[in-house]
Amino acid sequence: MTVSRDEIFISLVPRLVSATYFDEAATAVLQAMFACVEEALADSPFAGRARILRGVVHLRPEGSYLRLFGIDRSSGARIEGTGYLTSGSVWSWIEKHRCSVSIDVQRASLRSWMPDGAIELRDPSEAAGMPGDATRRRMLDRDATHVHVVPLRAPGGCVDGMITLEASSRGAVGRELPWAECYEGLEILASIAGAFIAARALPLRADEPASPDEFLPVVGQSTAHLVELLRAFAPRDDTILITGPTGAGKSRLARWCHEHSQRRGQPFESLDLLGVPEDLQMAELFGWKRGAFTGAIKDNPGAVARAAKGTLFLDEIDKLSLKAQAGLLRFIEERAYRMLGDDGAGERRADARLLVGTNADLRAAVRAGRFREDLYYRINVLPVRLLPLAERLDELPRWADYMLNRRHQEADGKGTARFEPEAMKLLVSAPWPGNLRQLDNIVRRAYALQLAGQSGLGGDLVMQRRHVERALTFDTDAEPSALVKLLWRAALSFVNEAERRRGGGAPLPLDLTDAFRGMVLGAAVQRAGNRDDGFTLLGQEPLLKNRNHHRTLRRELSRVREVLDVLGGDVDPDLQAVLDADKDP
Repeated sequence: MTVSRDEIFISLVPRLVSATYFDEAATAVLQAMFACVEEALADSPFAGRARILRGVVHLRPEGSYLRLFGIDRSSGARIEGTGYLTSGSVWSWIEKHRCSVSIDVQRASLRSWMPDGAIELRDPSEAAGMPGDATRRRMLDRDATHVHVVPLRAPGGCVDGMITLEASSRGAVGRELPWAECYEGLEILASIAGAFIAARALPLRADEPASPDEFLPVVGQSTAHLVELLRAFAPRDDTILITGPTGAGKSRLARWCHEHSQRRGQPFESLDLLGVPEDLQMAELFGWKRGAFTGAIKDNPGAVARAAKGTLFLDEIDKLSLKAQAGLLRFIEERAYRMLGDDGAGERRADARLLVGTNADLRAAVRAGRFREDLYYRINVLPVRLLPLAERLDELPRWADYMLNRRHQEADGKGTARFEPEAMKLLVSAPWPGNLRQLDNIVRRAYALQLAGQSGLGGDLVMQRRHVERALTFDTDAEPSALVKLLWRAALSFVNEAERRRGGGAPLPLDLTDAFRGMVLGAAVQRAGNRDDGFTLLGQEPLLKNRNHHRTLRRELSRVREVLDVLGGDVDPDLQAVLDADKDP
């Protein structure tokens, strides 16, 4: 018994409103779409001859996968793995044209559902969204003869993903399933879904929560959904594009994907293109024969050959020259390449899975002509985005402990190593423009500073706040703009507190910001160890000559106390020590 379209629409909204997980919302939308299509099939010549197989919701804000969930129509079970992925080229079509498409997999034709009607495209130059031959074979292997794809629009109209529906009707070769009859209904359902799914970014409920391992020792709430996606992506041979800022851990994620793939135990080759000059990129990728160029004193197999049967991770791929991009594109398409200086030996082949990393906007690079569009679509198959450390602060304490204990073990330290609470608070409150790489440097530096003040490595080690603070100071000195960032963060914090208090009728006076001067003076005195040296550090020698610096410090610290009286809360131990010292006769 089929359900009417009105009943489908009416029943969907309450399910979306009550959904607390992405899989619940996605299941509700897919089941509504299944019912909408089946209503159209029941009144068509395909009744009893076509069936809906499965559906998938792809949430891809800004192009990168955020959530992915699919269900089987007959069993209602979640689909595992990525065998149900339609194609990266289909997404590119949806993102560019912002309209639904239907694909006849057997005929290799694509019908675009434009607002003014459907247009069938079979010319490869026009049907750029058509899946490639390998993808079409995989789809036919899972009995998917027809696919319909609907854009998932967020409030405001931007396309944040797509919904794919796969159907089977072997007897309908060359005949279009009745998508036209349910086109409008599917569009309405996708609009409703976008309002609830794309806007709320619901968490994905995992059967087995992401857990750390030796290749990814820290998995916080901020990256748990990413690890769940990579669990599905890693076993496939499709290219994974990992975007994210420098130092955030893209190479570690790539290694994790390799170790969780069918190629684990085989070579893992990583090539950072940032450190390779343009004229040597082809050579580093594909190798060279002795004498191929000045300095080539012996044969070098190249990164592709070293990664054979395993995984090749190309980081900073946006730095690849247009010439090297053409060579890489050919390797991706044909798995064929040629070593430099090896003209007589012919082409070589290598079976290597490709993972790619970048911190650049590749779409902007394509528009600027710096990156080949065809290569972009070849590598943008399974895109994921790794957040900067500043947006993963829930992970920072565990990363810091991991790095500290690794450093302690490398130094043959006895017992365990940990940060005292105040030292950890300092790490969490610091800005991290250099991400995990910067944190590792800070931990190493603080560890060295603490060991310099003690003899031996016996017993447990507790990292003290003053050593962490000193280690952070080196980074601030190396990056003057970091001070401006910190001052701006302090200004925003002040304004945030003012907004919070406005509702209570007691505004936060701007004059309280004068206390910052006292905090700086107090920090200088605390760091220098005495008042004279502290004032000299800040260029206040004239006050020393007149011996007015004691009175100045007392006045400025009184303003600090006024702020503490107004704001309340915990006081930094070092600041409290400065305030207590000022009370001494």
